[in-house]
Amino acid sequence: MNSDNLATPFGRRGMSLGRLASQFASKVIDPNRSIDKWKVFRATCEARPLLGVSDRSLAVLNALISFYPHTELSEENGLVVFPSNQQLSLRAHGMPEQTLRRHLSALVDAGLILRKDSPNGKRYARKDRNGEISDAYGFSLAPLITRADEIQALAQQVIEARLQLQRLREKISLCRRDIVKFAEIALEEQADGDWELFQQRYFSAKSMLDRKAKAPHLTLILDYLTSLRDDMANQLEKHIETKKISANAYQNERLIQSSESESIFEPEHVDNATKTVDITSVSTSDADEKVKEVTITKDSSSYQRDSFDLQTVIKACPEISLYGPNGAVGSWQELKQATNVVKNMLSISHSAYQEAEKTLGAQATNTIIACILERSATIQSPGGYLRSLTEKALAGKFSIKPMLMALLKVQMVSKNDLTSGRTQIMNYAFAGQH
Repeated sequence: MNSDNLATPFGRRGMSLGRLASQFASKVIDPNRSIDKWKVFRATCEARPLLGVSDRSLAVLNALISFYPHTELSEENGLVVFPSNQQLSLRAHGMPEQTLRRHLSALVDAGLILRKDSPNGKRYARKDRNGEISDAYGFSLAPLITRADEIQALAQQVIEARLQLQRLREKISLCRRDIVKFAEIALEEQADGDWELFQQRYFSAKSMLDRKAKAPHLTLILDYLTSLRDDMANQLEKHIETKKISANAYQNERLIQSSESESIFEPEHVDNATKTVDITSVSTSDADEKVKEVTITKDSSSYQRDSFDLQTVIKACPEISLYGPNGAVGSWQELKQATNVVKNMLSISHSAYQEAEKTLGAQATNTIIACILERSATIQSPGGYLRSLTEKALAGKFSIKPMLMALLKVQMVSKNDLTSGRTQIMNYAFAGQH
């Protein structure tokens, strides 16, 4: 077939300079070169973002290639396929004819195929006396040979970009994990340092993360987080030198804590009499840490009749406001939106949340989660703790008001303590990682 002939389109179809350039580029093909048609198609699929074609256009290209009778594309075997629109539509999974025409035009514009129209616009082939095809009219696959090296290079570029993006996300995840672990160590060891500033820097970087972020943006975030991690590591190293901690890990091994969560929110025994809730002072500067007590009188079976307004919840649990719309909570609906974020962050299962909501009601459940967030550093299993409170509520042995009053007392003590901010910040520093 004379597939290298220049041809203008039939009828009213326009002939652009770009399409003419594609024909010039495909005019001369090395007669000795052949290429696996499916290999070049797979490379075209990989390079799709850089070639500017859609996945449906590639489905049409796949159908066209399937009409080529040989596995190897070569000039010797001819490069023009001439299926009717009906046949092409069937192999393109029943694509409508109008849509088919649009994607054929997109493939021509992208320089992946060429039109070789007959005098009447029909697609057909002429054979000589020996039964060999002497000329054919339809779509030429010549660009797939002439651009094979270019397409392969574009495909490799896309693959490398995807791998780079994956590596950046992995490094960011590792860096965030290190930062959280460093914060936990600093909290446990009461290390000196401006941990509030570290927290602000971390949340600033976290707010810039986006699932659709490209490699340059992620590189900047990684550099920022790496710098933060290094600063935290240096601060902990100074603390180690100050305390002269032994390098023997066994001498400094942490005691394994009980898996059962303990809470400062409610007393062990609840009855119709007066209840006492112990609250540990948040002060870290005083070596003789004092225990604060608040006395609350409450009927244990009346948790559903508890009356508390949203303002009380926000005052007792200011941390929940950070997760509301635009960083604030101004209504019960906004509290629910913030809770949806927090419960996933604290690994509270949907079933645990539903059981609590069914038993306690939506407002009470969201209030409990806000309280759990406020003291998340002392609760090992927030989901298990919520289930425990739900079971106590079913037995009439749980009340929300003592929980709120206890936290309000903590907030009052914190305001009067010159160093109160430090431990409170570290209690839920980097809470977005848990």
